[in-house]
Amino acid sequence: MLFNSYIFICILLPVALLGWYGLNYFGLNRAASIFLTGISLWFYGYFNVFYLLIIICSIAFNYVVSLIADRAREEGLGRLLMVIAVFVNLGILFYFKYFDFFLQNLNAVTGAGVPLKGILLPLGISFFTFQQLSYVIDRCLGRVEHAGLIEYAQFVTFFPQLIAGPIVLHDELIPQFRDLSLRRFDIEFFARGVRLFVLGLAKKMLLADVLAGPVNYAFAISHDLDSLTIVFVMLMYAFELYFDFSGYCDMAMGIGLMFNIVLPMNFDSPYQSSTVKELWNRWHMTLSRFFITYVYVPLGGSRRGYARTLLNILIVFTLSGLWHGANWTYVLWGLINGLFVIWDNLCIVGVEGTDYKRECRVYIPRRVGQVLTFCSFLLTLVFFRSSSVPEAFRLIGTAFSFKWNGRLTDVLSHLSSPEFYVVEEAARMASEKLVPWVHVVMSALMIALSFVLVMGPSVTVRAVRETERPVRRAILLGVLFVWCFTSLSQVSTFLYFNF
Repeated sequence: MLFNSYIFICILLPVALLGWYGLNYFGLNRAASIFLTGISLWFYGYFNVFYLLIIICSIAFNYVVSLIADRAREEGLGRLLMVIAVFVNLGILFYFKYFDFFLQNLNAVTGAGVPLKGILLPLGISFFTFQQLSYVIDRCLGRVEHAGLIEYAQFVTFFPQLIAGPIVLHDELIPQFRDLSLRRFDIEFFARGVRLFVLGLAKKMLLADVLAGPVNYAFAISHDLDSLTIVFVMLMYAFELYFDFSGYCDMAMGIGLMFNIVLPMNFDSPYQSSTVKELWNRWHMTLSRFFITYVYVPLGGSRRGYARTLLNILIVFTLSGLWHGANWTYVLWGLINGLFVIWDNLCIVGVEGTDYKRECRVYIPRRVGQVLTFCSFLLTLVFFRSSSVPEAFRLIGTAFSFKWNGRLTDVLSHLSSPEFYVVEEAARMASEKLVPWVHVVMSALMIALSFVLVMGPSVTVRAVRETERPVRRAILLGVLFVWCFTSLSQVSTFLYFNF
């Protein structure tokens, strides 16, 4: 089920809120937890009933690990249990997400011709697997207490963050579910949640989905693009990806607040970063936190010398790329981002106003750093979006060839939106030749608007904290919600559902 759908907004969300607060109001706290877990499983199983079997088996296995973790530690088997739990969780993830990828590469290297399995990727498996890994690892190491079956299932399945994050840690969510004072309806929390949900919905429906048209069409004909078209398309994709994923996370945080549950922020204006290292501290923050805590630190972090630190960074970013998908494009994307972060750590070129552990040879203004960082990330996104490594290199080569074949207006004509229809028709009535240039102008305005939004104050932070001008804000949110609600017939899934 999608956040941006009629069934979710009109049925599931109201039912979930009424049932949660109603049961808790009558003191049926355990029944409320069971109810919310059931709603979450309905939300997840709506995509495919088969997915329910996978997530229930995963929850059952990890709960049993948690149940026996204390006894295993007492007998000196805690770390062995942890290794088994990690192996099983990653094994399940490998089978569903990477097994066909493994067979493809095996066939390419050996010529074995092993038929692919065509395994269907369960939605959100990377997210709920990592969330459970954090819990069972900490249980086996004695860092956290055992959670009951209902509250553990509630922690894993809580529907706002189940499909695409943020990746929540046990000590962030379980204590909130245990706090009975948070089970009473709070109008202030609810209002903040509604604000955040509507703004996230607007990011998705009015920005990301509109930008997606030219991007999808361009990559369908990637062999026939020119330099200027590639630049336009990659700018659009950078903003589409950001508005799509951050919009989902804003909606997830907003729904959480409606239940008096605070979920961690996943984006903090990343395109304002002046180094790639800073960007990764502000983009998909909960995934970065997971890799730092459960991969980078266990590898030695920065404790084993400078060279080992740089190697650990490269390992983490390569694994992060692989986490995103079973394709060498993702691995290369992660590797390149890791190399950029290593470059920042070498302190050959520093950015003014940024803290460094050592003195840099040259310092550049922060604005210059922001431009260079954005362009660097834009370059890596060519690999992230391309279907193959050769296609990515071909697009990069074409982008720097400075060739022009006139494809730009054709690609930008796919910037279709009901809001642009009147403008297009007015231009067509004046002259058919004006229509392509209308598309160019509208695309340029969309890119300019996106720049303004991402370089301004964080929408997420303002939505949660802002208390001034309530009437004006309510009117704006009402307009945005009605605008989005009338566009729900053009429903599209979120990009990170694929990961």
